[in-house]
Amino acid sequence: MLLTHDVETITFYAYERVRAGQAMPGVFEVSRTIALGQVIEDILLLAEASIQDEWDGLIRYLSLR
Repeated sequence: MLLTHDVETITFYAYERVRAGQAMPGVFEVSRTIALGQVIEDILLLAEASIQDEWDGLIRYLSLR
């Protein structure tokens, strides 16, 4: 899983990988306006509640609230 603030560049290349049938481990885009503590809580929740490879090929946005 990749965490990034770079919504425009990373999103473009991540979707390009998916369209090309290449591996893409999953991207979570994090707004710079979300408090760091909230981001950390969301990441910990994802780590605890996710199964291996669940996010492959997907792009999601944090915060989860």
